Amino acid sequence: MKMNIANQLTLLRVVMIPVFIWLLLAGYMIPALVVFAVASFTDFLDGFLARKLHLITNFGKFMDPLADKLLVTSALVCFVSLGSLNPWVVIIILSREFIVSIFRAVAAAEGIVIAASWWGKIKTNVQMAMIIVLLLGNWPFNAVGFPMDVILIYAATALTIISGVDYIVKNKQVLHS
Repeated sequence: MKMNIANQLTLLRVVMIPVFIWLLLAGYMIPALVVFAVASFTDFLDGFLARKLHLITNFGKFMDPLADKLLVTSALVCFVSLGSLNPWVVIIILSREFIVSIFRAVAAAEGIVIAASWWGKIKTNVQMAMIIVLLLGNWPFNAVGFPMDVILIYAATALTIISGVDYIVKNKQVLHS
């Protein structure tokens, strides 16, 4: 099977995850930030190219959100391990991701492919922004005493809950099949 450019970018994001994890856990915050930022940008780029060049595939609909989940949850688990993030935030985010993944699996068994929603995309972008701010150590916001990290943690958690509820409500027919 030949991969289109959008799907190749998605797979590149997955390949970058272990590199990011190693850099983060080894304490190389700026290189970890660069790898995470590039990986996050591939999320935007693969979606843009898929829509613009009409390269939307079932593989992309499945793998793109999975790649996002792997990237974000890997970072969050590392932050808990490093003592930079409260476990309750990660538990809420992971719970939502498991629930949505189970929904997708049930839908796929019925031959239904469920694409990511706008709430899910907003949630992912806020989570990625939160991770970038955590990697920066809240810099440059510390200089002005602005708790951007705290604001983004609460925003990401709230959007995780909202997008999860939205996902279940919009796709509840999957449970009735």
